[in-house]
Amino acid sequence: MREDTTQGPEPQVHMAERKAELEQQPCVAEPRPQGHVMAMEPRTQGRISGSELIGYVGIEAVLDQMKRKAMKTGFEFNIMVVGQSGLGKSTLVNTLFKSKVSRKSCTPDHEEKIPKTVQLQSVSHEIEEKGVKMKLTVIDTPGFGDQINNENCWDPIVTYINEQYEKYLVEELNVNRKRRIPDTRVHCCVYFLPATGHCLRQIDVEFMQRLGTVVSIVPVIAKADTLTLEERLDFKARIRQNMQDHGIRVYPQREYDEDEDDALRNDKIRENIPFAVVGTDKEHQVNGNKVLGRKTKWGIIEVENVAHCEFANLRDLLIRSHLQDLKDVTQNHYEEYRVRRLNESNARGLELSPVNGYVAKSDAESHL
Repeated sequence: MREDTTQGPEPQVHMAERKAELEQQPCVAEPRPQGHVMAMEPRTQGRISGSELIGYVGIEAVLDQMKRKAMKTGFEFNIMVVGQSGLGKSTLVNTLFKSKVSRKSCTPDHEEKIPKTVQLQSVSHEIEEKGVKMKLTVIDTPGFGDQINNENCWDPIVTYINEQYEKYLVEELNVNRKRRIPDTRVHCCVYFLPATGHCLRQIDVEFMQRLGTVVSIVPVIAKADTLTLEERLDFKARIRQNMQDHGIRVYPQREYDEDEDDALRNDKIRENIPFAVVGTDKEHQVNGNKVLGRKTKWGIIEVENVAHCEFANLRDLLIRSHLQDLKDVTQNHYEEYRVRRLNESNARGLELSPVNGYVAKSDAESHL
């Protein structure tokens, strides 16, 4: 009978020695792939309402801080008026801001007729109301559409708008850029339609198709008091149909509606576009009150009376309800321009090259 030579305790001794060797070896972490970053996603635990807070925190005070800062620094608003001569562009701008802000009103002899030219000119004012400061720039387009051959008459306007985007982009890309970049971008273009009572003209279609992708256009029917109420409604309906048929984009665009409340409010505005307006800077007595209006042999047309014209709706849109939104939409147009220009620069492998084009005359400054 063979003798069993296997010793029972020997495997346990080997295991103990192996464990001791492993404990003596340095601990080396497993290498991670280069460029890999572990990102922790923030988790939202829930919504805490005011009634659930233990006491007053003071979050609402940030609104007062923003208001104080805005009132201290002020803001800029740049408006462009486009239309044929004699449609009352200067008068309407003066009526909007209840002061002599149009370029025609700021010339030494404002009765002198401005020469017709394709060059754009601007005038700037500093307006202050109840402690709020605004630098208003009015860009005028004298002579637009007044020539026999109006082919490509919109090119200087498109060039001017793109030039303002280019100026802003160059300032933004500077290494030592200004703390606050001067904003000369066109925030709104008010386009004047003659009260023909028919439909959009070819120049109207061409202009709004080309400008609607680079700036916010607000079309208005100039001197609407030359139409009856029935003619005005029919004319407005035909213009809306023309704009839809030609794919013309005017402000406010549906793609920029942030929520249902914005959509409902903007739908009411879209239903009234184009605004039928009357402009004047003269006051008349009506029932013992002074009102802005135009006196005719049939009576006085009150500019700010919604039963007479839609000037009040236009004013509310441009100044009282949508001014900041116009600036936000301008930022969206600028971002599209910025992406296009940077892509062009990257494709060439060169630095951003300047855009050749029209250069506006120096702005005239005034203080109100």
